[in-house]
Amino acid sequence: MKNNIDTHLDRLTNKVMKEVSLESPSFNFTDNIMSQVKMIESSNVTVYKPLISKSVWILIAIGFIALISYLFLMNSSMQSEALFNLNFDALFNNKFTTAFSNIKLSETLMYAVISLGIMLFIQIPLLKNYFNSRLAI
Repeated sequence: MKNNIDTHLDRLTNKVMKEVSLESPSFNFTDNIMSQVKMIESSNVTVYKPLISKSVWILIAIGFIALISYLFLMNSSMQSEALFNLNFDALFNNKFTTAFSNIKLSETLMYAVISLGIMLFIQIPLLKNYFNSRLAI
């Protein structure tokens, strides 16, 4: 049954292909396409824009410098009171820190983690520069 359907479809496609004539493009089709390609301006390409502009970075830096200078220049009595009123017990005496306080890591593991971090900090900028130069061609 399936063979009969396949032969019927083959005959139908052959009949349709014989009835349809080949279409050919116009005489200057390639020239028209190439002229349209040349008309595309390179300014339409997406330009890199940072998420945080330079002016915002400057405002953040000014705010940070103002905060640090305020902390250093405020009265010594206020400074001592502010430091003594802070309670850091919640940061150091909780279930999370006590659960991990008994874990001892070997020196080999520590050296491996540190060397992995250093290699990542070296390789990420190198790979970024490589792919930027490769895509700029």
